[in-house]
Amino acid sequence: MYRTVVNRILLTKNTGGGRRCLLRFPDLRTAVSSSRFSTTTEPQTFPNRPLNPADSSTSSSSTSFQTSSAAGDIPRQERKNPRAEYQGEQARVLQASLRHVLRLGWSEEAMIAGAKEVGISPSIVGSFPRKEAALVEFFMDDCLQRLIDRIDSGEELQDLIPSQCIYKLVRFRLEMQAPYISKWPQALSIQAHPLNVSTSFKQRAMLVDEIWHAAGDEASDLDWYVKRTVLGGIYSTTEIYMLTDSSSEFRDTWLFLDNRVKDAFDLKKTIQEATYLAEAVGAGMGSSLQGFVGKVIQR
Repeated sequence: MYRTVVNRILLTKNTGGGRRCLLRFPDLRTAVSSSRFSTTTEPQTFPNRPLNPADSSTSSSSTSFQTSSAAGDIPRQERKNPRAEYQGEQARVLQASLRHVLRLGWSEEAMIAGAKEVGISPSIVGSFPRKEAALVEFFMDDCLQRLIDRIDSGEELQDLIPSQCIYKLVRFRLEMQAPYISKWPQALSIQAHPLNVSTSFKQRAMLVDEIWHAAGDEASDLDWYVKRTVLGGIYSTTEIYMLTDSSSEFRDTWLFLDNRVKDAFDLKKTIQEATYLAEAVGAGMGSSLQGFVGKVIQR
């Protein structure tokens, strides 16, 4: 197991002429930044790129990464509104349809009822290629924008440590689903459909990224991946727990969330302590061991 991990993460591969270069993870940060607030389902490829600038390709894929990175540097307030995916009559229909979800579920029938409510011909539902999925994705984008608006206000997050900030934002986001909790298993089923799963993953990745940014995260390299994976797990497990929670105002869910966030930050402390141990061991047994262990559990 360790050999496989080291081969994939730390070791080098041969390039031409006997030279060696470090492998680099696909830049998912670029994917999230460049795709921020976009819910298209077009596939993207992320080839391994050499860390050595001299080996960098000037191909179109390399150019697209540079463009995407630049897009990720745009201030949050200047980026595309998530709710801009649908505009005009389509947006009005989807917004009105949400009021019929509790009665009709995340369904075409709810969308038809929404169209009738705002005085638009029900035939407009045919313009949505993935009807039920469009309704769920609209709701997810709307929730993301409301979360961003709350983050940008900055009032509730002042003087909070990262763990408190993360708890507060995850809870606020999940509270948006509370009115639809009886129908949320259906929404999860729609999101898990093969035609919809890539969009669902992208929306959740954007959500997790926004929360970490709000918590002041400036991680790079492996830390970036680890933190977002951990928070994604916390969000998803709490979301599932919420479906089975019968306590008043989801009290047990928020306790569950608080414990999971604390566990995650305790793990970070444990890793830091392991790093100090590696340094102490390395001082007694030689720099090679210290360097190897330090790379594995760095930061």
